[in-house]
Amino acid sequence: MLLLSACICAGLVSGCNESAGDGGWVERRALGRDVQTYRPPRKVADETASDVGREDQADGVMTLPRALGLALMQNPELKAFSWEVRVAEARQLQQGLMPNPTLNVEAEEVGGGGARSGFDGAASAVVITQLIELGGKREKRTKLASLEKQLAGWDYEGKRLDVFGEVTKAFVAVLAAQQRVELSDELVDLSEQVLNTVQQRVKAGLDSPVEETKAQVALSTVSIELDKARRALDVSRKKLAASWAGASAVFDEAQGEFDSAEPVGPLDEVAGLVEDNPDVARWGAQIQQREAALEMEKAQAVQDVTISGGMQRFNETNDNAMVIGVSIPIGMFDRNQGNIRAARYKLAGARQERKAVRIRIQTQLTESYGRLLAASHEATALRDEVLTGARSVFEASQTGYAQGKLDYLNVLDAQRTLFRARAQYIDSLASYHSARADVERLIAQPLDNENLLESEGL
Repeated sequence: MLLLSACICAGLVSGCNESAGDGGWVERRALGRDVQTYRPPRKVADETASDVGREDQADGVMTLPRALGLALMQNPELKAFSWEVRVAEARQLQQGLMPNPTLNVEAEEVGGGGARSGFDGAASAVVITQLIELGGKREKRTKLASLEKQLAGWDYEGKRLDVFGEVTKAFVAVLAAQQRVELSDELVDLSEQVLNTVQQRVKAGLDSPVEETKAQVALSTVSIELDKARRALDVSRKKLAASWAGASAVFDEAQGEFDSAEPVGPLDEVAGLVEDNPDVARWGAQIQQREAALEMEKAQAVQDVTISGGMQRFNETNDNAMVIGVSIPIGMFDRNQGNIRAARYKLAGARQERKAVRIRIQTQLTESYGRLLAASHEATALRDEVLTGARSVFEASQTGYAQGKLDYLNVLDAQRTLFRARAQYIDSLASYHSARADVERLIAQPLDNENLLESEGL
């Protein structure tokens, strides 16, 4: 009886002291480390205040740091992932608790006949039973839950970087869309000026009315392109606002360094950095979790003991006696063989999955880095060679047409060439910044990170 009481008291004390710490959050990767990120409160009631929309924080001029700050604090998907960390913390707390004792109340020889009628001859017992887990089940179970909490933290970190990259690309899309609207608007103004010049030459009898019709068609075409560009800008603005759960895009405009395509080095300089990617780094904890699961299944093969103790009352003689019992299952047939074997298989599979994930990330890095290099070279060539020549040709054709040395087709062709090159330049810049965001997500740090530059001797 004393042994049973001591076990129950120990369980109560340990249950009161057990708590899952705040250790589910893994160290953040270098990419966006300084940007404040959402973490859920421990009390669910506290979450209601943070669900209130904050459109006033997204007005005015939108910059990339502001967009990232809003998204990392308000993105619904990221919030959902953060709650999984809290769930894992709570599960660790639960797994560290001892089984509850059981109170049994029994009465024998009740309601019979003769001397055994009523409760006069009854024998009653009050017994408490307690399951005693052997084989270190509780410690192994708690360790397994702790590793699952780490995995939840890694998944949250991966989602944080996903949101970081998605917001960066959405912001780049807004910048590119603004540039396309400006380009189309400029082209409309220019087409109107050309149309006025053509109309004056037609009135003076210097050109055929057909030239005026061509100029009007050209103006209508670029006006349609301007309308399309404005609609595309509206869509990209709403997509960016949706990253922080904004019902609409209330900011005035996006501002950022878009006209820059810095040259990048060879792939070898960053290939080894994929180990910092949470999708790869998490597999260290995943392997440990599968190993802990195997140890847990082995512990389940150890049979637990149930002890019981209490008092028995004999009403017929007014005597009391103690009741003590021990229950030990006999592990004759079920020794958890199947679950142990399955856990071994899962561990072997996890080791192969880690290799597969590393190869997949390396392949994605190679593809993204290739797009980054190509976009960088294209943007540089367009800026330094194509745009300069196209602008010079267009200005010369305008002057020649005004002087009557060239016909309108020369002006139209030069105009199309210039604006097609400028549109291509905008597309190449958008591709560059998008590919850069993908590369930085894959290596989990910015390409201009000082630590990266030092480690590569750049």
